[in-house]
Amino acid sequence: MRPLAKQASSLIRAATLFLFGGLLVGPSLAAEQGNVDPELRQLLQQAINENDSFEDRFEAEVWLVDMSQRLKARVPDPQRRLSLLKQIHFEAKRAGLWPELVLAVIEVESNFDRFAISSAGAMGLMQVMPFWLDEIGQPGDNLFDIRTNLRMGCTILKYYLEKENGNLTPALARYNGSYGSHRYTTKIYTALDNRWRRY
Repeated sequence: MRPLAKQASSLIRAATLFLFGGLLVGPSLAAEQGNVDPELRQLLQQAINENDSFEDRFEAEVWLVDMSQRLKARVPDPQRRLSLLKQIHFEAKRAGLWPELVLAVIEVESNFDRFAISSAGAMGLMQVMPFWLDEIGQPGDNLFDIRTNLRMGCTILKYYLEKENGNLTPALARYNGSYGSHRYTTKIYTALDNRWRRY
């Protein structure tokens, strides 16, 4: 299979995880969902089909230089760092999120370790729960794939942000599976303000 076809196939399989149970960061959210949400299904279908480049390449390059310096201590290899930042920028913009917010979420969730596994079993940069792989008969899918992880994480975060009418605090709590608590959102805001926000 050609690399692009293989990647598209992998993204479609990953999207299916969401369509059949709302693959979310926190297990309580999957239970809360219950049935497949048609709006979420539509968003994920759109996410899989969008492959646009940066709209403003100059702005993206300025952002990459700035964020590369900030990320250097966590990701020392310059090629790996720039590749990761390009993917974060792309997926955040595609979903309609601030790239800086996504950086803060990744810092709190995995500290930029693409192979991170939480005590609950969440995997990758944006900490996706893997139990849905077996549920839909796709145990071979790789949740450590950076693009798949970012695309799905950004899509879900944007979905909850819209459900919360743009209110970031409850949207982040839903994403994390800690609705009603401010502990997680405080960590995100601290990371955003201290390391990632551009003034």
